[in-house]
Amino acid sequence: MTQRGKFITFEGLDGSGKSTQVAKLARSLRAHGFSVTITREPGGTAAGERIREVLLHSSTHGLSPLTEMALMFASRAQHIEEVILPALAEGRIVLCDRFTDSTEAYQGGGRKLGSKPVVQLHEVLCGNLQPDLTILLDNDVSFSVGRARRRNRKHKNHRPDKDENRFEQENRAFFGRVRNAYLALAAREPQRVHVVNARGAPEETHAAIMELVRKKLKI
Repeated sequence: MTQRGKFITFEGLDGSGKSTQVAKLARSLRAHGFSVTITREPGGTAAGERIREVLLHSSTHGLSPLTEMALMFASRAQHIEEVILPALAEGRIVLCDRFTDSTEAYQGGGRKLGSKPVVQLHEVLCGNLQPDLTILLDNDVSFSVGRARRRNRKHKNHRPDKDENRFEQENRAFFGRVRNAYLALAAREPQRVHVVNARGAPEETHAAIMELVRKKLKI
């Protein structure tokens, strides 16, 4: 019988360097002989990517915070069923850019819905699936958001169809609440959520992540 794989999630503000670090970790793990699946939220499936477009496109107006949260979970439920659980059953390491912690930070903290509805929906819709390890990339709010805005402007110029600017239009107070919610989560679940300082060079951040992953996977 194949041993169950490991589920590792990456969290942090937009522009904190998650996609860079996911790619670096995947390369390192593959070099150690592991089978790796890279995926993201919202998205990761055909249905999820369509939901992502609604959630992130800057032309989407008037979504209530509850609708936003419900759409995040609709994408996630499909993602778990279609991608995450099958990959784990095959013994693969799943690296996911965002998971339920993002909903707790952005909708729970940023949109002020609180943690309770997020935790309840996660139990009902996600079978309470928990990552084996969550890496929270922590950075200065203004640095992260400025970087995300620049990146999205560049994307928009090259690919007008790839508009994912809706959240970057929020104010600094919103992102401050998101960061505080993330840090509260890390304090609540220190065994699972590890805060990694993402203010240095990407190589330094990767070295810190590899240290955590080595311990978790016993490489």
